[in-house]
Amino acid sequence: MPEPTNKRHKKGSNQPTPAPKVPRGDSFWINLASSVVILLLLAGAYTYLATDQQKPVDIPISQLATDVQAGKVSTIVVSGDDLDITYVAGVSTSTQASSTPVEKTAKKEPDTALSQTLFNYGVSKDALDKVSIDIKRESSWQYWLTLLAPFFAPLLLIGFFIWYLSRQVRGAGMQAFSFGQSKPRITDPDDAAQRVTFKDVAGAKEAKVELLEIVDFLKNPKKFLDIGARIPKGILLMGAAGTGKTLLARAVAGEAGVPFFSISGSEFVEMFVGVGASRVRDLFLTAKRAAPAIIFVDEIDAVGRVRGTGVGGGNDEREQTLNQILVEMDGFEPNEKVIVMAATNRPDVLDPALVRPGRFDRRVTIELPDRGDRVEILNIHARKKPLAEDVNLEVIAERTPGFSGADLANLMNEGAILAARENRKTVAQFDLIRSIEKVMLGPERKSHVLNAKEKEITAYHEAGHAVVASLLPYADPVHKISIISRGRAAGYTLKLPFEDRRMQSKNEFLDDIAMSLGGYIAEKEVFGDITTGPSNDLQVLTSLARNMVTRWGMSDKMGTVALEGEGGRALFGAGVEGKEYSEKVSADIDAEVKHIVDGAYKKALDIITKRRKLLDAIAHRLVEVETIEREEFEQILLVHGVQPKKKQEIDVKAAVVDF
Repeated sequence: MPEPTNKRHKKGSNQPTPAPKVPRGDSFWINLASSVVILLLLAGAYTYLATDQQKPVDIPISQLATDVQAGKVSTIVVSGDDLDITYVAGVSTSTQASSTPVEKTAKKEPDTALSQTLFNYGVSKDALDKVSIDIKRESSWQYWLTLLAPFFAPLLLIGFFIWYLSRQVRGAGMQAFSFGQSKPRITDPDDAAQRVTFKDVAGAKEAKVELLEIVDFLKNPKKFLDIGARIPKGILLMGAAGTGKTLLARAVAGEAGVPFFSISGSEFVEMFVGVGASRVRDLFLTAKRAAPAIIFVDEIDAVGRVRGTGVGGGNDEREQTLNQILVEMDGFEPNEKVIVMAATNRPDVLDPALVRPGRFDRRVTIELPDRGDRVEILNIHARKKPLAEDVNLEVIAERTPGFSGADLANLMNEGAILAARENRKTVAQFDLIRSIEKVMLGPERKSHVLNAKEKEITAYHEAGHAVVASLLPYADPVHKISIISRGRAAGYTLKLPFEDRRMQSKNEFLDDIAMSLGGYIAEKEVFGDITTGPSNDLQVLTSLARNMVTRWGMSDKMGTVALEGEGGRALFGAGVEGKEYSEKVSADIDAEVKHIVDGAYKKALDIITKRRKLLDAIAHRLVEVETIEREEFEQILLVHGVQPKKKQEIDVKAAVVDF
């Protein structure tokens, strides 16, 4: 059981105690107090510096005349009306006696020469000649600086005080004026570090062909306009999560060399009505100024859902935002040089007005990569990783059916992390094999140790899956069996096909259901009791049987009728909770689902009963070694008279059954 996250730190713990967070409302008063302290310190420092120096004694002009006549003054510096007087060292003045020169100050009469003033006070010419008189004239900027400094210094301190306080509230205050502005992430075509081209996108060959026309138009629009062709205004990229929709959109902009404006659909909607529509207008206006350009809206289903159905809470703001997008794409001001690209993995919920011709004219579906595409994707993500000599990406691609481009990128990254964790300089094949299971099921839970009884139950459970899968003609071959906990699974049986396949038949579904029941039946037959282990198996097989009846027309009793859509929703937009069939039909569906599961149960029970020795051999080996690879598993099958499946015998999808 995980420890609570809010536990207290024990005494002596090495972990630092996190600093308490200051409430947002108290930060203003903290900043105010610190500003006042800083202001007081500055004022005190100024006062100290201004009063620390000893000021010269100020004497009257008559005293100066007496001292000059007595020969006590050596130098007089005249600065305007101010006089700086230096006495002869070692002489006594009327106020003090010192062996060092004494400095005093005085004021002369305005607009009168100093010599004339001294003559008027009775100073002789001979006495005046003994004094060095220096006239010092102030420059204009020094004069004005001295004059204005006492006025501007307090104003500058007050301005700094106001600026310091306003920093904390500026973000929240100014944000009110920028609600209506969109904030797209802009990729400049000249930025080589962020530029993506089709060389960086592996697989998706058909999607690339469709998008190459967009690139050609942006580079050479005259060729299309001369023949009267109109390039699609909008391209909707549809596909499962992680298939590379955003990467393809960036590649189109990189190939065409035009600005790329990317934004998420959820960034338009705010709590204030009208903000989303304003942001749409601002985004298109910015793109038109930079035209030719590409606008990319990721997860457009966040704002482009069907209007008026109540899906998404019936948000009026969302509908206004969608209306503005419709007008901008095909409204009163058409723009041929701005192309809108959008991505979604839920195209079924989009408003019909959004996907009609004239708006999103072209819909490009991006499928999961096949085996060849997976090899190319792995090669791209292996460019900057030092690989060991034993690495074979063909084998990794063979073992990863159903993986998206994002899954493969994560696989390569996890392999590099595993190698770095063990202080190795290269990524080996063993690292990539381990990372496959880590991506599919999660990391090993080494701390989750089973007791002897639980370990035996888990071993028989996984052995039951493996035995049934090996003896059913339409089931995938078993590649690995393990009772080591990974993620939420206490053990797992890994089944992989020899080749990729886009479709699956009714017989293959029935064998998958029987194989999923193998663990449940093995527990019941061996121990005479049932644990909570098969809970996930029962959920998966029940959902699969129900889909066979209600979606795929694989029930003889219900016939070729599709009663439900994706995710159990009724078809044609009737709503999540709506059902377009009667209670009697609902009861018939339940009965048919049970009939399919019961038939698969009998098939799996017959195999477990007849192959009990094989079941015991696999379970005992699992208890000993915890993991059985494909080669060892096939040897056990041969010893008990079961021929392993070969490539030409089976061609179905991959599956993982967990416990």
